[in-house]
Parts: sequence; structure tokens; C-alpha cells
Amino acid sequence: MSDTLPDSASQNPVVSRVAASLAARSRFDAGAHLRLTVAGRQVGWLPRAHAQILRAQDTVPGVLGEPRDGSVALLPDCGDACARSAALKVLAHWLADAGHVRGWRDELFAVTPALAAPAFAVIERAAARFLGLLTFASHMNGVIAGARALWISRRSAAKAVDPGMWDNLVAGGMPHGSDPLATLVRECDEESGIAPVLAQRAEAHGVIEVLREIPEGVQWEAVYVYDLLLPPDFVPHNRDGEVAEHRRIEPEALLAIMADGAMTVDATLVTLDALNRRGWSAPGIPRP
Repeated sequence: MSDTLPDSASQNPVVSRVAASLAARSRFDAGAHLRLTVAGRQVGWLPRAHAQILRAQDTVPGVLGEPRDGSVALLPDCGDACARSAALKVLAHWLADAGHVRGWRDELFAVTPALAAPAFAVIERAAARFLGLLTFASHMNGVIAGARALWISRRSAAKAVDPGMWDNLVAGGMPHGSDPLATLVRECDEESGIAPVLAQRAEAHGVIEVLREIPEGVQWEAVYVYDLLLPPDFVPHNRDGEVAEHRRIEPEALLAIMADGAMTVDATLVTLDALNRRGWSAPGIPRP
């Protein structure tokens, strides 16, 4: 998102507040991080403070190579994906036991430079952001047919990440072996009770990259954006306990929520993309 807003943005306090909230929550200092690599390909942005923690532990010796030109290799002495995955499994448990990561998921994320690239390894999802790994997610705007309104959801207070914040109607991380649409269809069913036959009609609208510092480490995520046109009488219902509530909302009220910083950063970007495409956003809000 551009640091410079159009003149119309400065004349609209809601627009200015949305932009300020995003900017405040999207800081990233490349100098405070190392490019984490495997086989010469970047797979993450490792905070330098976390590199020190990894070097101090002896549970997984040689987890990092020597830094060079702002980069550091992950498990340089491991020659294949199985060996790396085994070492990262041990490391993830150590990080959890030492209190460096929380919200254990029993779900594996790929260690990879790109969604289409073969995975160099897999790792417990809870440890991915400690290492600043590139991750992938699917987010969906629930657009109500025939109305100028959307459905959004509030994250459960028990969530390890962004508890209690507003989110897109459906949003979920992409585990190793899945793909954007399959991830979306699964999350539609679990989070909002949307049947697969309806979920598969979702329209893809590209990818938004998120790169920012967070308390857990780094969120470097490729977010696959979808819109789904929902029947006017459809009412979502949560099935997995990860959503506290759903709300039908018009754009003006939704902009106010985003201006207050009450919606997650990635969901805010995905929502702004939908509002802009439909001509529902206030003048001056920049496209993500």
C-alpha cells in the first residue's frame, strides 16, 4: 500500500484512519531480518533476534548456517526434505516447550519459495511465523446477492492469532498438500456452513502479499482472494468453534470497523479490494 494518499483521502477522515491503521500494523524493517534460504532459494524472513535464539539452542545442532550478505541457510547440512522435516519437527517442539511459539495446530505448512515449487520440508504451523516463513492462505468476501452488503466474521477469543478481531467471512491458512480453492472450500464448510457446491462457485481475484512484523515473528503471506455471491436469505453458521459471530454489514459500517483497526490486516486488505472492485469504497482509499 502506498505511503502517500490521494488528496481526497486527506479530506475523508475514515479513509485516513483506515490508511493509518494499516500503516501502523504493517511495518517491516528488512535490516532487522535475515533472508532465510534453502538450497539458495529464499523461504522466509528470519528476525535476527530469533536467529540468536536458534543458535543458542543445542537440541537441533547446525539449524542455521553462517550469515552471508544478509542471508542465512536453514539446515545447510540436511540434504533432503525428509531430513529437514525431521529436524524441524524436533525444533518446533523445542520452540513450543521453551515458550517461543504458541497455538500448536498439529497441521503442517510447507517450507517453500513459492506455492508451485516443491516443498523443501514441512513444519508445524505454529512455528512458521517464528522463522518468518512464506505461507499461503485463502480469504473470501461473502457478498450478498442483490444487496450492497457483505457477511463478515469475528474470530473466536480462543484463537492464538488475532483473537476477537473481525475477519473475512471465510479465511484459512493453506496446509501442505492443499491448494487455494480446496482450502477455501474446506474453510467455507467449517467456518460458515457453506456447502461445497456453493463454495466452488467462488470467483478468484488474484493474490495480495502481506509482509509485516508481528509479535510471533513475521507474517509473510500470499493471500489468495475470492468473492462468493451468497443468496439473500443465506445465514452463515460456524461449525468448528473458531468463529465467535457473523455479521451482515454495509460498506460504511465496515469501513468504520477497519478504521478502528478492529479487523485483521490481511482481511482489511482483502475487503478493501472487494469494495474497490465493486465501487463501494469511499473515495481516496488506495487499492492494496
